[in-house]
Amino acid sequence: MSKYKITLNGKSYEIEVEALKEGEAKAAVSSAKAPVSAAPSAKAAPAAPAAPVSGGAGSVNAPMPGTILRVNKAAGDAVKAGEAVVVLEAMKMENDISSPKDGVIKSIAVNKGDTVASGQFLFEVE
Repeated sequence: MSKYKITLNGKSYEIEVEALKEGEAKAAVSSAKAPVSAAPSAKAAPAAPAAPVSGGAGSVNAPMPGTILRVNKAAGDAVKAGEAVVVLEAMKMENDISSPKDGVIKSIAVNKGDTVASGQFLFEVE
């Protein structure tokens, strides 16, 4: 059995790997041991927003996969910067998806109950 140390998302783990003998179809898998003390890393930079699908400067995409709980605005409605346009449920938490600027809702691509993927276009503000 060989021991290895891997680092994943800034945490180090010690794992053991067993080589298969010729003719063996499968090997037992054991869970990784508790994290080995991880070296402190520099503060991570904030994640860049997902690239807009519609291409407009006021495009807003889903920051994570989830389900649309509410759509608070409709196309043509005025909106202020920071005002919640869509409420997205992800991991049992409600997340307000807000307008990036003052303007008018150009289009909304989702409805209540829709399931969305991370980076999926939600709405656009002009």
